[in-house]
Amino acid sequence: MPQRDNSDFDLNEPLIETSGPDSSAADGEPTDVIPVDDSTGAGAGESPELADQREKYLRLAAEYDNYRKRSMRERSEAEARGQANLIRQLLDPLDDLSRFAHVDPTTVDPATITQGADMVERKLRKVLSAMGLEAIDPVGQTFDPSLHEAVTTEAATSAADDHTVSKVFQVGYRHNGQLLRPARVVVKQWNG
Repeated sequence: MPQRDNSDFDLNEPLIETSGPDSSAADGEPTDVIPVDDSTGAGAGESPELADQREKYLRLAAEYDNYRKRSMRERSEAEARGQANLIRQLLDPLDDLSRFAHVDPTTVDPATITQGADMVERKLRKVLSAMGLEAIDPVGQTFDPSLHEAVTTEAATSAADDHTVSKVFQVGYRHNGQLLRPARVVVKQWNG
C-alpha cells in the first residue's frame, strides 16, 4: 500500500499506521491506531504549510475579536456623547422650569405664570427641533396611517372632507424622519 505524505493528513482523523510487524497491509485492514494529541492545537505530524495556515487563522480570529470589541466600545462611547450633548442642550430649559416651579403663586399674577410656562415650552421645543425633532400636527390634512393613529371618527359635511383629520388629541413626533410617536387624531368620515 502506498505511503501518504504529511500534507494528506486530516487533523480530525486518527493516525493509522499501515506498515509494521503486526500490520495486515496485505488485506488493506489497519491494525494499529495511534491517537493524535490535539490538546496543543497542533498535530504532531503537522506540515509547515498547515502550521502557517493555522497561525494565520488564529491571528485573523484574534484580530476580528479585537475589532468587534473596539467597535462595540466606540458605538457605546458615541451614544454616550450624543446623550451628553442632548442633556447639555436641555439644561437651560430645565433651569427655567426650575425657576418657574419655585415661584410663589400668591405673589405672582396668573398671567405671568402662564407666560412663563409658554416661554419654557417654546425654549424646549426650539432645542428639540434643533436636535432634529419634528412635531406632527395634521389638522386639516388627509389621514395617513403611517403617521397618524385614528382614535375615533366623526361625520364629514361633504365627500371632499372624507378621511380628513379634524382634531388632534395628542401631537405626534418624528426624529430625523423616523416616527417616534404617531399623532392621535379624529378623522372625518363621509357616509353620504
